[in-house]
Amino acid sequence: MSFIPFSLHATLMANLSEQGFSKPTPIQKETIGLAIEGHDVMGLAQTGTGKTAAFLLPILQRLGQTRRIPRALIVVPTRELAEQIRAVFEQLGKGTGLRWAMAYGGVGINPQITKLKKGVDVVIACPGRLLDHIERGTVDLSKIEVLVLDEADRMFDMGFLPDIRRIVKKLPAERQTLLFSATMPENIRSLARDVMRDPKTVEISHSMPPATVTHALFAVSDNQYKTPLLLALLKQIDRDSVLIFTRTKYRAERLTRQLISAGHRTTSLQGNLSQGRRKAAMDGFREGTFRIMVATDIASRGLDVSSISHVINYDIPAHVDDYVHRIGRTGRAAKDGDAFTFVTPDDADLVRAIEKRMGSRLARRILEGFKESEQPNAHLKKAKPAGQAAKAHKSSGQRRHFGPPRSGGRRR
Repeated sequence: MSFIPFSLHATLMANLSEQGFSKPTPIQKETIGLAIEGHDVMGLAQTGTGKTAAFLLPILQRLGQTRRIPRALIVVPTRELAEQIRAVFEQLGKGTGLRWAMAYGGVGINPQITKLKKGVDVVIACPGRLLDHIERGTVDLSKIEVLVLDEADRMFDMGFLPDIRRIVKKLPAERQTLLFSATMPENIRSLARDVMRDPKTVEISHSMPPATVTHALFAVSDNQYKTPLLLALLKQIDRDSVLIFTRTKYRAERLTRQLISAGHRTTSLQGNLSQGRRKAAMDGFREGTFRIMVATDIASRGLDVSSISHVINYDIPAHVDDYVHRIGRTGRAAKDGDAFTFVTPDDADLVRAIEKRMGSRLARRILEGFKESEQPNAHLKKAKPAGQAAKAHKSSGQRRHFGPPRSGGRRR
């Protein structure tokens, strides 16, 4: 199937062709037509499957020519996702004359106010800063025709649900609402029932990482061995760009310094950075200036880099949905990817939860040539009692072959 059945404006079709989009992805195929017809739509699909174009194309089709008043509002959880949507909007909306404005924190509000005063057609916003504009009276939402809630589950996780309800109360009751996400917990389904009218639900293998990703666990007996294991692993894998996740900002900063000291072109993305530094990190990683990015879960949404060959969970995520979103950063656009997760005996419950979601046991690997006993300060590690050590050894699965794929396995 091509985009022709959607009867898109000629300008949009030309832009799709220019960007190399010849046929819709499954989520686009199932939702674009419904949205163009005016239905409320709840689209559930894996990350990297084209959800952004799935809601932008119907918006561009509907708005037509500019009127210089906000008629579409797109609400997202992070600045990075807002910028990604802006970039796609500029590609698909080229030549339409439609204008956009961004509204997110971490940067000065005055330039945003200036742009809003000049008149825009689409507002792309994070909840907190949008509420600031609403309270200041610097944004007019009285003519909004389409509301998009993108990555709705993440907004719930980040505590934005009360803000979303406050924003919705400022919008016209007669509007179209499009809600997209990769996972859909019951709390978000409840929100959808409150803010949508008889929505059409489309589910395309959501809540699961892309099928193009290969998963593996690497066990260590203690957190202190993760960095030596990572450095050894980076020497052995055939890689393009590597995205490494840590659980805290402090650990991201420390690991970034360690990788730079080891000679790796590395940047970081975490909440302590200013918006300018975050953008520089994103741009440098996307353009190849940096081959490795160390990030907190802020990068598990809104980071669209097709060349990421490996996602490495230096720290296993605290929630299964976060695992899905982290892993979704690789294996995008039908490309192969590898997902490696470092685990300690304390992570056994989280591993079981992830395997339950995946519906299968994740492969256990051992990195050939890597021995904890040969790592710096290994002699300072306090030995566990024999019974406890055996129990931890069993739960971590260390005796299973863990290393580079055996003969016949896929290598990148």
